[in-house]
Amino acid sequence: MEPESSAAGRLGCPKRMVFGPCGGVRDDGRCELAEHRCVFLDEPLVRWPGPAVEPPPPTGLLERAQHGPVVLADLSVPPFDAAAVRRVVSVLGPQSDGLLLGEHANRPDFPPTMLAAEALAAGGRLWTTLACRDRNRVVLEQELAGLAALGVDGVLCVTGDGRGPGVRPGVSQVFDLDGVRLAALAAGHGLQVAVPESPEAPPVDLRPARVAEKQRAGAQLCVLNHVRSPARVAAFVVAARAAGATLPFVAGVAVYTDERSARVLQHFPGLHLDDAVVEAVLAAPDPREAGIAAAVEEGRALLAVPGVVGVNLSGMGSGRGEDDGARIKAEVAERMREAA
Repeated sequence: MEPESSAAGRLGCPKRMVFGPCGGVRDDGRCELAEHRCVFLDEPLVRWPGPAVEPPPPTGLLERAQHGPVVLADLSVPPFDAAAVRRVVSVLGPQSDGLLLGEHANRPDFPPTMLAAEALAAGGRLWTTLACRDRNRVVLEQELAGLAALGVDGVLCVTGDGRGPGVRPGVSQVFDLDGVRLAALAAGHGLQVAVPESPEAPPVDLRPARVAEKQRAGAQLCVLNHVRSPARVAAFVVAARAAGATLPFVAGVAVYTDERSARVLQHFPGLHLDDAVVEAVLAAPDPREAGIAAAVEEGRALLAVPGVVGVNLSGMGSGRGEDDGARIKAEVAERMREAA
C-alpha cells in the first residue's frame, strides 16, 4: 500500500505528483499543463519511501513473455461504442498476446471496468490503462477492485495526460494520486501492474532510476513510450538495469499509415519518432504498405534489444477509423510473428 507520508504533491505541480516528473514534460523543460519549468527538474529523484511492494506471481502476458517475445496492441475504439469494442477485439485479439485499453484526455468514455468487461466477453486478453486525472482515490480503488474481479491480465497505472485548453472547460482534473502511488494500490489488489516511462522526456538522466523506484512500488512491467531509435531503447534499458530495475520492458512501436495517424504521434508530449522514417512513409507510393513495413522493421529491431520482451503496437494505425486501424495493427502483428 501507499506510504502515508506521500499524501501531498510537490508544490507547483498541477498534477499534484509526489513521484514525478510525468512523461509529458516538454523538450524545453516546460510543464505539460503550464508555462513554467517542471518543478521536478534539477531536483534529486524522489525515492519510494516504503518497503518494496511484493507483486503477485506472473500470469497472462507476463508469463508468456518468459517463454518468448509478446505483442501488446493498443485497443483503439470510438467512445461509448460497445459494439466497436467487440469488432476491434475480434480483429486484433487473435493476432496479439494482449490488448491495451487506453484512456484519452480529450474525450470521456465508458468506465474502465465496463470497457474491460466488453473486451473480455469478446475474447480479448486485456491490460487496462487507469489514469488519476478524472478519478479521486475512492473511485480508483473501486475500479481496481472491479478489474481484479473481472480477471484482466493487468493494469497500466498512469498519472494521466492533462486536458488541453478548451477541452471540457469547467471540469476539474483530480490527481488525488500519481501513477506510482496508483501502482502500489493496484499491486495491493493482487493485480499485475505495468507502468509507463518516457526515455526521451526531460529529465532524461533521472528516468532510468525512476523505473527502479516504480518497481519498488509494485510494478512488474515497464511500457516505454516511443523513442527515436532502438539504440536509444537499448541504452535506456542498460541504464535502468544499472539503477537497479530488473523488470522486463515492452517497447513502443509507432503504427501509422497516413498523415493524420502519423502527426498525432509526432505532436504528443513525451513521444519521439524518427522523423525521417515518418516522412518516407508518407511520401511512399503506397503509404499503407510502407507504414506497415516500417512498424514491422521497428518491432523486430526492438525485440533484439536485451531486456525487451515485447512490443506495444501503439497509435491509431489509420486516419480512416478504428476498424481500419485494427486491421493494420493486426497485419503488423501477423508479419512480426511470421518473422519470429
